[in-house]
This record gives sequence, C-alpha cells and structure tokens, in this order.
Amino acid sequence: MSHHDATAAIRAAHRHHLETMPFADRQDFEDADRGFLGTLEDTRIRNEAGDVVWDNAAYDFLEGEAPHTVHPSLWRQAQLVAKHGLYEVVEGVYQVRGYDLSVMSLIEGDEGVIVVDPFIGKENAAAGMRLYHEHRGERTVRAVIFTHSHIDHFGGVFGVVSQEQVDAGEAAIIAPEGMVEHAVAENVYAGTAMARRAGYMYGARLHKGPNGQVGAGLGQTTSTGNAGLIVPTIDVAQTGETHTIDGVEMEFQMAPGTEAPAEMHLYLPRYRALCMAENVTHTLHNLLTLRGALVRDPNVWARYLTEAIAAFGDRTEVLFSSHHWPTWGRERVVEYLGVQRDLYKYLHDQTLRMLNQGMTGAEIAEAIELPPAIEKVWGTHGYYGSVSHNVKAIYQRYMGWFDGNPARLWPHPPQAQAERYVAALGGIDRVVEMAQGAFDEGDFRWAATLLDHAIFVDKDHAATREVYANTLEQLGYGSENGTWRNFFLSGAQELREGNFGTPTQTAAPEIVAQLTPEQIWDAMAIAVDGPRAWDLDLVTDVTLTDLGRSFRVTLRNGVLVGHEREPGDDAALHASLTKARLIALTAGDTESPGIELEGDASVLTSLLSVMQPGDPNFEIVLP
Repeated sequence: MSHHDATAAIRAAHRHHLETMPFADRQDFEDADRGFLGTLEDTRIRNEAGDVVWDNAAYDFLEGEAPHTVHPSLWRQAQLVAKHGLYEVVEGVYQVRGYDLSVMSLIEGDEGVIVVDPFIGKENAAAGMRLYHEHRGERTVRAVIFTHSHIDHFGGVFGVVSQEQVDAGEAAIIAPEGMVEHAVAENVYAGTAMARRAGYMYGARLHKGPNGQVGAGLGQTTSTGNAGLIVPTIDVAQTGETHTIDGVEMEFQMAPGTEAPAEMHLYLPRYRALCMAENVTHTLHNLLTLRGALVRDPNVWARYLTEAIAAFGDRTEVLFSSHHWPTWGRERVVEYLGVQRDLYKYLHDQTLRMLNQGMTGAEIAEAIELPPAIEKVWGTHGYYGSVSHNVKAIYQRYMGWFDGNPARLWPHPPQAQAERYVAALGGIDRVVEMAQGAFDEGDFRWAATLLDHAIFVDKDHAATREVYANTLEQLGYGSENGTWRNFFLSGAQELREGNFGTPTQTAAPEIVAQLTPEQIWDAMAIAVDGPRAWDLDLVTDVTLTDLGRSFRVTLRNGVLVGHEREPGDDAALHASLTKARLIALTAGDTESPGIELEGDASVLTSLLSVMQPGDPNFEIVLP
C-alpha cells in the first residue's frame, strides 16, 4: 500500500511535543530493562501448522528518534512495550514480556510455580514457559491465576497446563467470582462486532513500521495463537480472602466493575509484591474501549485504588501488573497508585461537574484539562485509553447517547444525513474540494467530517476515497494514542485496498464450549431475525443428555426464550443431545449424528431458518 509522509502541520505538532514533554526522564526505560535475564533466540512463535502467531522481530524498527509519521510520545511508549524476554521482578517473581499483548507473571513456590495471566494463545504461553524453564529450571505449574475476564489474561492457559492436570488436582485455576460468565458473554454475545472493530483497534492488518502499526499502547498487538479456557477450581469472592498454593500465601482484593466486570488484585507477603491486574498500568486505560464494551466506572475504579493503597501500601516493595513493567520502592509504589487513582477520579468528577453545568460529552472532551502534576507523569498519557473518549464514556454512563438537544433526538441515519449535507454543500465534488482545503490547512478533523458525508453518498467516488484516506493517514500520524492511530490507519487502508474483514476470532471453540445452557439460549436469541420470525410459534423441549437437564425453548413474536423444565406432551418437538452437539447445531451443523428427535422435525428446520449469524466483514468507513 502506498503511504504519504507527514504534512507540515503534523511535523510542527511533533516538534512542539518534543520541546514541551519531559523526554529527558528515562526512569521508565531503566525500569523496563531492570532484571532482564534473556529472550528467545527466535522470537517468532508458530502454531502446530507452522504459521507465525507472534513476531516480535517485526518491531525491530523501533530504534532511534521518532520519525515524522509517529507521535514522539507514542514512539517512546512503543519502544518500551516492544522490549521482550524474561525479567526478574524480585527473586522468586518473574515476568515474560513482549510475547503477546499482555504480560505473563510467574511466582515461585516451595517446589513449583504459579502462573498469572497466560497470554491470549497457548503457543505464546508455551513459548513463555520454555523461556522461563531455560533460565529458572523445570518447575511444575501448581496453579494458574486469571486476574480478570479478558481473553489476554486466560486464553493461553492450555500452553501452561492441561485440562487433565486440573481435573486430577495437580494444578488449581484461580479466578475472581463470575469470571467465566463475563469472559464467555463478552466473546460471544457481541463477539462478531467487537472482533471486527478490534481489527481496527489493534491494527491487525496494518504493516509494522513508521507508516503503519507501531503498537497499541498497552502492548504491541494481539497474538493470533489458539485461545482456550479452563473453568476455575477456586472462585475468589471476598476482599481479604487468602489462599496458599505451594507455600505461597496470596491475599486477594476484589475489584469488580473496573477495567473488567470481574477483576481482582493480589498481594504476596513472601515477596512484598502487589499485582494490580490491569487497573494500574503505564497508560491511561479505557473506560470504554474502542472495540466496544460496557462502560466502566471510574469512580469505583478510583475507590479500589484507594483501598489498595490503604491495604497494601505500607507492605509493598514492588508493584507489577498484567501489562508493562514493574515499579519498585514503597514510596514510588504509593505515589504511583495515588496518581493513577487521582487520574480516574479527576476525569469522573470533572466530567460530572461540567455535565451538571449543561455541557455535552463532546464539549467536555474538548474543554477538560488534566492537572499539571498528573499530566507530567508519562504513565497517565492516553496511549490506550484517551481523555477524549473516556470523558465521552463517562457522559454516556450517566446520561446515555442523547445530549439533551431536541434537534439531535431524531436525526437521519448516516447515509440519509450524508445525502442531504452533500446536496446542501453543492454536491460531492464541492465537498471534496472543501475537504482538500481543510487538509491543506491542517484541519484534518474537519476534512474527515466532510469526507465521511461524501463517502456515504458515493462509496466509489475516486477523489473522495483518495482525500479521505490521506486525511485519516495524517490523523493517525498525529495521534499519541496507539489505538486511535490504528483506527485511523486501518480506515485509510480499507479505503485504499478494500475490506480486510476480521483478522482474529475471539469466540474460539474452547471458549464457546464453556457457554452455559442459559447462555446458549441467549446467543440463539440474539441471532434470530425478528421480522422473519414474527409469524412463527414454535415449542421445543430440549434435553441435554450429558448434563441431565431439560429446557423448554419457545419462539413467539420473534423472541426466543429458553427456561429449565421437564419435557411435556404439549411440545411439538423433543430433541435429545449433548451440550457440545447443541453448540455445533447452532453453528449450522445439521448433518452430524448425535441428535435424537421425537415429534415434528420441521420445527427445528423452521427455527434454524430464521437464525442470522453475525457478519464479520461489515463495513466501518463505508456505508
């Protein structure tokens, strides 16, 4: 794909950042390099088929000063997160960094090792274990801890332990209460749409380089290894709860509704070490991730950080998290926890203050400024989340999508609105001319707004596509935020080369297999094409033979409902099958054996005929 250089406006902005930001502060580089023990000779990780699922060498270009096409602050962050290998946090606690989006931590016990957050893919986790064994010797995994319900913190579990080892009681799986339910729901219910947008967010189809993907702020990108899930054997439910594995005492703090709906921190008295999961990292995190999610609560987030300071501050000599590098020294740990707490609390409180003065989310996002004492800390910068979209998320959490202006209560949808705007502005050629003028003046935001309307009028208009792609490219070059850069550059790439679809699938079979029957009915209900099902009135009794449970599934008024009850004579169809066979059936497998039907088989045919799977290739920048 052809690329353009940064314009004069972007270069001038970058010069200003270089002159005004504290680039002389190298503490993060010292911390990120501290305790380095070694890395794999070949950092390319492959699956069983030989396909590369992770290639850290692709980031070898991250050397020297920032090029004109990358925000210098983002370039600095990218250099830090691209560091890879095994690192000693303290003697007995180690981290494998740079082999996936997240960090895998290893806590040594009396004889074995406890693994915390085993990456996304089993191949990545297995490579991390090989590196650990190479430097620390063979140690049996006695437990795996999932700190929260996002896939980069549990997906690689099969590269660490097997289901058979867990079933035999050789290894425990420890997670916050509700973790599996949230993990499965997030990856299945809205999984298709989230995965498509995640391709933009992580720049999955962008080339790695100064004109392309340089990282995502939280880590480089997501791996494409095989993800799985083992159901926890220990559900942590209470703050202050302790568990001892292989001689290592672990004290847990619950933090639900923060960065994840099910999340927890853990303290290790033996090592005076505090793991803050993903609630304290070296970036401003997301309150509403750009791929889509439930809006997170910054007020609760800040409250749990305050609680952590009180509970662990005086006892902690090192803080480590599920991303980035540790922080050493009690005073530095407490200071950093406090700054992170103040960051989320300030955004929450000031957004509410301005909201109550009548400002909208978009207006607050433009007006709000962080206090200088917070702004000067590198780890508060918006490399992954941003002040702009976090403020809008807070507004959405409290006020919803409507900003109160009646003119915006019932606007036309994007395509109809675009047709009217373009006509009012004098036609598509005139709109492109105006957008080119804005581009030349460095007003890329206005150019993008104009071109968004133009492309929704004529998606094949060559001049629109060209200027729009150039505009998004410049917006990407100017972004300090890694995910914003990836969104802008991914949009430019699709305008130039076409739809790249969904590069990675989060609804892996091993994860879908953990759906409860109730979640299966929910997933089926979401897939029903309502209007096509309006006239159907179907009653089916389903017995899941492996679970010994029966359910009545009805489809009326376009609504599918499943509830547990014994089979009855009034059902038109009774189906008996295993849960795994039911999952395969809902995925379209109607031919394989394993289903016993009694009654009217056409009921099943009618039900499946109105199921509409998600489209992993839906358009984002085009109508």
